[in-house]
Amino acid sequence: MLVAASLLSAPLFVQAQNQPQGAVIVEKAPGAGAVTEALQLQGKVKSIDKKARTVVVVGPNGNEIDFNLSEDVRNFEQIKVGDLVTLTFVQALALELRKTDKKEPRTRIDSDNTVTTKPGQKPGMATEKSVRVIADVVAVNPKAQTVTLRGPKRTLELAVNDPAILKNVKVGDQVEGVYTEAMALTVSSDKKK
Repeated sequence: MLVAASLLSAPLFVQAQNQPQGAVIVEKAPGAGAVTEALQLQGKVKSIDKKARTVVVVGPNGNEIDFNLSEDVRNFEQIKVGDLVTLTFVQALALELRKTDKKEPRTRIDSDNTVTTKPGQKPGMATEKSVRVIADVVAVNPKAQTVTLRGPKRTLELAVNDPAILKNVKVGDQVEGVYTEAMALTVSSDKKK
């Protein structure tokens, strides 16, 4: 039931800095599995354009990325050249096979939560988005090692790397999946100055 960690790559942030810190964890239990990837990047503020609300951050190997910060970013005026910027990005996918006599309707529930810093503090924020889906198993192909799931909006064929997992899955079963994406950005004074 696991989709390979390739679904959980974050190329958007990898280009920003050299040598990001990251980890991938894969867990399996009968009828359940999870894949998680965490990525953390750090750099120092090189320049600030207060009028355009743009900050240039440079990583440890000299790579630069421009951040355009909207009016929603509180305490923009607290950012100083030399401040340390830390970006943490986490993606997680958990799937569980549901074998019950009582079927649930196919559903999709989206949720979003954002927290920002208080007035006077260095800018920072954390956001979490998640999607919970109940899908029906509409096809299982042990030879091709795929399972086809029909959710409320679309049908998706997934490759299953472990053929033993397919032995527990049959047409008519349901799968519950939760995909979560979280990001945190903090700005702190560089204590090494």
